[in-house]
Amino acid sequence: MNILAWVILGLLAGAIAKAIYPGRQGGGLLSTMILGIVGAFIGGTITTVLETGTFAITATSLSIPGVFVAVLGAILAVFIYNKFASRAY
Repeated sequence: MNILAWVILGLLAGAIAKAIYPGRQGGGLLSTMILGIVGAFIGGTITTVLETGTFAITATSLSIPGVFVAVLGAILAVFIYNKFASRAY
């Protein structure tokens, strides 16, 4: 059941992040899901650092605040990817 929750959270957070972030992001359903899951880990880790002061790689849960944090993490992941991806050859 946890895997299904991860897939739903990933699709939801990734789709919202792609809709919010300006510009065009390529990829299909799988890349959107992976983006959301990576965003959940980024957002969860940042939240844990801010709340406890310790670094621990954690993820958010499938809840309203969890989706919000995952979307913010996914937006950050898209920003970082666009900064470091070399598009000019």
